[in-house]
Amino acid sequence: MLELADIHTYYGDSYVLQGVSLKVQKGSVVALLGRNGMGKTTTIHTIMGFTPPRRGTIRFEGRDVTHLQSQKIARLGIGLVPQGRRIFPSLSVEENLTMAARTGNAPSSPWTLRRVYDLFPVLKERAKTRGTSLSGGEQSLLNIARALMTNPELVLMDEPSEGLSPLMVNMVSHIIGQLKHQGLSILLVEQNLPLALKLADYFYIMGKGTIVYESANENSKKNEEMVARHICVSG
Repeated sequence: MLELADIHTYYGDSYVLQGVSLKVQKGSVVALLGRNGMGKTTTIHTIMGFTPPRRGTIRFEGRDVTHLQSQKIARLGIGLVPQGRRIFPSLSVEENLTMAARTGNAPSSPWTLRRVYDLFPVLKERAKTRGTSLSGGEQSLLNIARALMTNPELVLMDEPSEGLSPLMVNMVSHIIGQLKHQGLSILLVEQNLPLALKLADYFYIMGKGTIVYESANENSKKNEEMVARHICVSG
């Protein structure tokens, strides 16, 4: 569904992504792991067209999207859950959701307000509440729900569990698991290793702008040890 081939991205003169290659298969959850400052968020931004690469190719469902504008990439069916809960604080929960609604490439069971509220009952309870009055956990759930309202075929999630209580982390984990069960493709950037390894079919580890390790997620204990070691080394 998604393929990055030898991606090189800069911020001005700062050389951030140094030949990154990765794939996301249809219906899978792929985790992108690594310490802060290794290039994970830049990878997300590069896919979405915020920071286009100077070299390399990005393909979505076989189509070259390397130099498309961000809004065109989104319309092709890529949803974004940005880091930092970037909701619209002056809008209500329902307004945040409806303003993102898009049916372009909607699947046979499109995401509607009703379907979102079924998956996120707490958001239904808070439908008329402004973003400024939501807890951090509720904002994170709204961040995910808003991306679903665009009816994407692939969702990029940038640290959805960041700063959450253990209870809310469990809720986010359950929701991502539900989305995976429903066949949604997900590229998941996470610092929470147990969460990522619980959900991922395949994972990549980044170190200073490159992929330093990758593996299918077949042996959790072995993978946890390998991930911990590589993340330590990569810093």
